[in-house]
Amino acid sequence: MNHLRLIIKREYLTKVRNKSFILMTFLTPFIMIGLFLFVGYLSSVNNDTVRTIYVLDETRYVSEAFKTNDYTIYNHLSEIDLETAKTLANQENAYGLLHIPNMPIESVSGLIKFYSEESASLSLISSLESKIESKLSELKLQSEGVNLALIEASKMVVNINQESFEGVKTSKVGSIMKLIFGGAAGYLLFMFIIIYGNMIMRSVIEEKTSRIIEVIISSVKPIQLMLGKIIGTSLAGITQVVTWIVLGAILLFAASAIFGVDLSQSSQQDMVNEALSSPESTDKIQMIINEFNTLPIGNLIVAFILFFIGGYLLYSSLYAAIGAAVDNETDTQQFMIPILIPLILAIYVGVFTLIEDPHGTVSTVFSYIPFTSPVVMLMRIPFGVPLWQQITSLIILILTFMFILWFAAKIYRVGILMYGKKPTYKELFKWLKY
Repeated sequence: MNHLRLIIKREYLTKVRNKSFILMTFLTPFIMIGLFLFVGYLSSVNNDTVRTIYVLDETRYVSEAFKTNDYTIYNHLSEIDLETAKTLANQENAYGLLHIPNMPIESVSGLIKFYSEESASLSLISSLESKIESKLSELKLQSEGVNLALIEASKMVVNINQESFEGVKTSKVGSIMKLIFGGAAGYLLFMFIIIYGNMIMRSVIEEKTSRIIEVIISSVKPIQLMLGKIIGTSLAGITQVVTWIVLGAILLFAASAIFGVDLSQSSQQDMVNEALSSPESTDKIQMIINEFNTLPIGNLIVAFILFFIGGYLLYSSLYAAIGAAVDNETDTQQFMIPILIPLILAIYVGVFTLIEDPHGTVSTVFSYIPFTSPVVMLMRIPFGVPLWQQITSLIILILTFMFILWFAAKIYRVGILMYGKKPTYKELFKWLKY
């Protein structure tokens, strides 16, 4: 056990003192914040662009739908032909010309055209189509003698209240929040395994190719050396992530103060404020708060820690075994696929089955399979998973980890002293007998 502590300390200090590790730890937040500010600047430049659009409405009815706002100026033309309008719009460097020919309402739809020097923005064309569709629909109804005021008054909004047989209330908003919380927890574990599992594998390969491992193994048991590498690298990874979060938050607020960027403002802030001022939006905000209060936050935090540790140790053991079995990263590809497939499958199962049925057969089964349970179970817990299911899944995960640890240690013990030959799956199984 004393050797294990020494190995963990050595692995941790070796990682955190590495120049590339230090560089990426402190450089990554600067890069991310720089990209964030750059994208924000580009967005502000794009949003500040005011477009001028000429509208030639020969029907003299549809043009009422186009009203000038902060980002689009509509110049309405009349008493001129199409060619003159196109020439005028081109000379004035207008963004484009919208032409609505004088045709019956039933046939005008396919004849409306938008002329521009370059390809028009997809969002702009969609906005123009929406305005025209709405106006033409009103004109069509009026021509049929329909009272639009009665139609508007007859519209009803239906919200189905959801409640379990035990009286627990839920909603669509709550389901979305649960999906977001569960998905974030599962995806975070997925990324941590991929990033730092590869780091463990590369560390084993480097020590093996440099022959340092031959000196270390003479006084340390292989299983202790493997566990030390896994735990030490994990602690270094946690240190890196915490540093990113703290330094990123400091840089974000510093950048906002230095460059005068108001993080609470955006180009849609006026629309947001207007939406929030409505009673319906206030009710939705209150619903979101109520749904958040009903989330099993304590259960999710505890389960996240336990399944995170169990899942990471399980896959890290496999990464360490692969690193010991090969001489370079190129040879790892044939062994990486069986590891990545259950991880990717867990993400897909978690996302696509939780939307429809978080407690269905597929979700439940995959939340017990140890290679997918860390991700799938974390995604299911916000929807309310019985405690006995969580405990059962965790016990299966721990037992599987112990077996995989024994399995990986067998490969590790033999593989770290094998050089010059690319192993096959058949040879790996032979090593288990040594």
